Amino acid sequence: MGWSDENPIRLLLGLGFWVQGFRCLPWMAINFFLKDALKVAPSTLQLLQNSANLPMVGKPFYGVISDAVYICGEHRIPYIAIGVLLQAISWLSIALISPSTISIFTITLFLLLGNLGASIVEVANDALVAETAKQTSINSKSNSKKSPSGELQSFAWMLTSTGGVLGNLIGGIVLNRFSPKLMFLAFGLILAVQFFATISIREESLNLSKSSSSKSTGIKNQLSQLLTALEKQPEIFYSIAWFSASYAVIPVLTGTMFYYQTQFLNLDSSVLGLSKVFGQGALLLWSAMYNGWLKTVQPRKLISALQATIAVLMVSDVLFVKGIYREMGVSDSVYVVVFSGLLEVLFQFKVLPFSVLMAKLCPPGCEGSLMAFLMSAVALASIVSGYLGVALASFLGVSAHDFSGLPPGILIQAACTLLPLYWASWIPTDVRPPGRKND
Repeated sequence: MGWSDENPIRLLLGLGFWVQGFRCLPWMAINFFLKDALKVAPSTLQLLQNSANLPMVGKPFYGVISDAVYICGEHRIPYIAIGVLLQAISWLSIALISPSTISIFTITLFLLLGNLGASIVEVANDALVAETAKQTSINSKSNSKKSPSGELQSFAWMLTSTGGVLGNLIGGIVLNRFSPKLMFLAFGLILAVQFFATISIREESLNLSKSSSSKSTGIKNQLSQLLTALEKQPEIFYSIAWFSASYAVIPVLTGTMFYYQTQFLNLDSSVLGLSKVFGQGALLLWSAMYNGWLKTVQPRKLISALQATIAVLMVSDVLFVKGIYREMGVSDSVYVVVFSGLLEVLFQFKVLPFSVLMAKLCPPGCEGSLMAFLMSAVALASIVSGYLGVALASFLGVSAHDFSGLPPGILIQAACTLLPLYWASWIPTDVRPPGRKND
């Protein structure tokens, strides 16, 4: 089930997650467009980056709707199509709008619309992954076969990473030669192709289990199932609480670091593109390694190790800003490509083992709701993290022309990153599928 040649699940999810990874192309262009064309300050850039993610906080609502409300007898593909269409409208509008009418306010509205569409698509795709993975596991057990736990999640992550590698590689090269608006236009056309490919697929061809694709259960009932899952399975609630806090307590300085690399160090956009390519390549390798060797490691140990590694690389950034690596013969470009690229994606590394953990704990029937609740919590935590970073940079006096407060800011970052390790016991070590009693 789910992986036969007749089943278009590979096409639907593969294209969806690839485009999701390829979103880095227009977002890289947005950063340079805001800095160079609109001359925004680092704090403004970071505020806009995080505020544009506000639609992601509504993911539980989108998940409940997609679980409970069917459109023409389907409850996943129509929502994917709607989300893709909203993104296409957003990016094509930014690309085609007259330069005389462009403002931060206008771009913010279109980015909010685009991220609303992206969040709807991600909710539907994540629910499909959870449903298909759970059904595959059930079929494997009934046929006395080894369950390919985490295989579909790894497949999705590999496609996302592949899209990210290509998007960042193209973006780093094209930004030196063409207007960012051309990148917005190209991505909008790719979304149009995805839209028509999506509406050509019938949901019944995905062979979802009857329990997942039966008649609508109602929004109130779906909310009740989600709340019941959080109340009666405390390991789910505590795990999500820890995972969200592991992002929220870190005051990230992404906007400040972007300006430091491009304004102070005068690094070319191709260097930043290669940095993101390296990071996405590492993410792709991580997906393969997890599926091959690491999926048997206890989630608590694996996620805690990743959290500690993030803190170590942050301390390394202090040495970079102080010029110590430069004195050792390591150029700024090499460091940014390798270490900065790796640090940026390490935050995403944790999501794969944690999503596999949630898929195992998730009760049947509320996959979309629970996975959406998880990603909403992470989105809200990331927004809080970004706002804390703006406040920290302001407190330390960091600006587009003064980066003297950046090293202590990064050290504070690293210290905050280690804090969640003190309550890592909230992540379970012994995972049992829902409905099974302890032996």
